[in-house]
Amino acid sequence: MLNIKKLDTLTAEFQSELDRLLAFESEQDTAIERTVEDILRHVRHEGDAAVLEYTKRFDRLDVATMAELELPVERLQSALDNLPADQRTALEAAAQRVRSYHEHQVMTSWTYEEADGTVLGQQITALDRVGLYVPGGKAAYPSSVLMNAIPAKVAGVAELIMVVPTPDGIQNELVLAAAAVAGVTRVFTIGGAQAVAALAYGTATIPQVDKIVGPGNAYVASAKRRVFGTVGIDMVAGPSEILIICDGKTNPDWIAMDLFSQAEHDELAQSILLCPDADYIEQVMVSINKLLPEMPRHEVIATSLRDRGILIKVQDLDEAVKIANYIAPEHLELSMDDADVWAKKIKHAGAIFMGRNTCEAIGDYCAGPNHVLPTSRTARFSSPLGVYDFQKRSSLIQVSAQGANTLGQIATTLAYGEGLQAHARSAEYRMTTKS
Repeated sequence: MLNIKKLDTLTAEFQSELDRLLAFESEQDTAIERTVEDILRHVRHEGDAAVLEYTKRFDRLDVATMAELELPVERLQSALDNLPADQRTALEAAAQRVRSYHEHQVMTSWTYEEADGTVLGQQITALDRVGLYVPGGKAAYPSSVLMNAIPAKVAGVAELIMVVPTPDGIQNELVLAAAAVAGVTRVFTIGGAQAVAALAYGTATIPQVDKIVGPGNAYVASAKRRVFGTVGIDMVAGPSEILIICDGKTNPDWIAMDLFSQAEHDELAQSILLCPDADYIEQVMVSINKLLPEMPRHEVIATSLRDRGILIKVQDLDEAVKIANYIAPEHLELSMDDADVWAKKIKHAGAIFMGRNTCEAIGDYCAGPNHVLPTSRTARFSSPLGVYDFQKRSSLIQVSAQGANTLGQIATTLAYGEGLQAHARSAEYRMTTKS
């Protein structure tokens, strides 16, 4: 029998115990940090030669030139053309839904004119070039290709450079097909911190990008953290999370499997259930123990649920919402009646899945909204990846002759107050009348 920690909000130790279970310290392993620092420095100074060296060492690919690590566009198209029909149909349907959703996010430029003729506004431009990191080896995530690449293309990014490790030369056809569907510009079969370094600093072969997006292992996460400032990054994500608020009326097997859907990611993933019905929580536990043995990744699921899973008895759904806002989960399922009404009370969540029929897994693949979401309570101040992450805003200011007088007077007064005489004189030069 699997034991999952159970909490009751009426107990005195509830808050302290909840905080203890929520705590996740992404301990920066000293050995990893040192290795990543060396890799970044080597690639920055040696470029392609360093990338070739690390690719041989870590991915066991011994090639003489970087050209051998770049896949031609035709290779991506052939992967798409040769997919089984059901996979291609699903991939293209998911891509279209993701594209349609993100087209609603596109920001537009705007201006307005004041009475004296001064024009103010905002100009929207896309990033020139973005790097997309895609995990390889044991993991293969074509859905991540779609979720990271399509918003960039919708935003108007001209070049999308994808890097994906292919240990021992093994290439994943579905990942390459996803790159074709998403419109990736170039693909290099490299990975790890060396790929992040190549994208951040540029080499003779790999162009420097403006931003790096996409998930990776501890080495990739460390590298992204270190190159931030030289380039932009999407986020440094923690383990996956799901929080389910249920009124006790949903099939308990459904809820158990939804908890599994995050727990199977890895042992550090966190699955939480909030419910006002203690008997229903016990029904979910029965379902968990009934369904767990049949899951191929049952050991990972069991470890995740045992170490970080939480079943919380709340007084009512209002209290459940209050706790959910405190936790600020990556994924929040509202498995209840009138879920759309309750969703309006949610302030902090990466994605909100409303109603009994809406499982988080659909959001991972094909609902349309992005599955790159803030974790570790960062939904309190962060948002899902979207088109806006690939666009920039520039302020537009065009001062009229009349505005140069009225605004100039304000500016000079404040500038002299700050002791910045050149600022003040610069504005005064343009004033035709001075007080």
